[in-house]
Amino acid sequence: MSRSEVPSRRNLLRGTLAVGALAAAPALAKTPAHAASRVAAYRNPLVEQRADPHIGRHTDGHYYFTATAPEYDRIVLRRSRTLRGLTRADESVIWRRHTSGDMGSHIWAPELHHINGKWYIYFAAAPADDVWKIRIWVLENTNANPLKGSWTEKGQLTTAWDTFSLDATTFIVPQALNSVRAGEAPIGSRYLAWAQYEPGMDNNTGVFLSRMANPWTLTGPQIRLTTPEYDWECVGFKVNEGPSVIQRNGRVFLTYSASATDFNYCMGLLTADARSDLIDPASWSKSPTPVFTSNDTTKQYGPGHNCFTVAEDGRTDVLVYHARQYKDIVGDPLNDPNRHTRIQKLGWKADGTPDFGIPVADALVA
Repeated sequence: MSRSEVPSRRNLLRGTLAVGALAAAPALAKTPAHAASRVAAYRNPLVEQRADPHIGRHTDGHYYFTATAPEYDRIVLRRSRTLRGLTRADESVIWRRHTSGDMGSHIWAPELHHINGKWYIYFAAAPADDVWKIRIWVLENTNANPLKGSWTEKGQLTTAWDTFSLDATTFIVPQALNSVRAGEAPIGSRYLAWAQYEPGMDNNTGVFLSRMANPWTLTGPQIRLTTPEYDWECVGFKVNEGPSVIQRNGRVFLTYSASATDFNYCMGLLTADARSDLIDPASWSKSPTPVFTSNDTTKQYGPGHNCFTVAEDGRTDVLVYHARQYKDIVGDPLNDPNRHTRIQKLGWKADGTPDFGIPVADALVA
């Protein structure tokens, strides 16, 4: 496919102006009694100049953190036994961009997942000589500690179209019903959600879903979960990206981010019954309004590209996201390094749906 056939990120992010705007963390084998009675206070920003954050709590009792570095040239990893400890935790560079070839530029949005006893990192990269030809790539590490051992490049994760794609995340729905169609994946299927440009669509990116044959291979149909359609999803650019999943109350909640990466950036929400066929688009409903947006009172702008983890008590859900402390940006927002990682408690409404609240001010938060 020629460059003219593949919308670049810069062109995608300069789309027509519209009118108007972790996989669920695994439970620890044991939760200390003293930790179960309280949730630590967190100071925002948690980690400065780290966008697209991903934090997971592993069964070894550690939190693992990775995110986009503003130089877009490497994948970093931190670990700590507490969320607050990630602020000062040593940061290791576990992989660097290639000096030439397909993984030579725009290293974006890494996510770390532990699957079948191995560690995997999903990330976006582009060729050094075609920096907006961004695709999804996978790394594997067999060491019990992802800060040790070596990372093997498993290659590009192939999707239905060879087009701009990024922001992959993976999850399992243990209670999902098996499809009635012969040959479909069994109960407990692993899924991949990601953002991609779909040929023929008048948008920049939508969010898609597929089952996985293994941690670096998709299988079966690939369905579109959401495409920008509301005004608040199309400010500056027609973007749906950065999916993340949390499961509770018999439902699967998938968040995503929309619009330009400046103060218009915000989060939307999709919901499905955990017992439904998730590869049927009709199983998903979409909120007509954003669920998490900029706030002038708390001075937090462009909150998005989130994930979910669990607090030190092993029970309290935590929202992880990035945001800036100011509204006005000079030049391309992608060149502004100050999208900082932030966290706050995720609430739940009486109807069993998540209550995101507002992005809290930079102070101690519970």
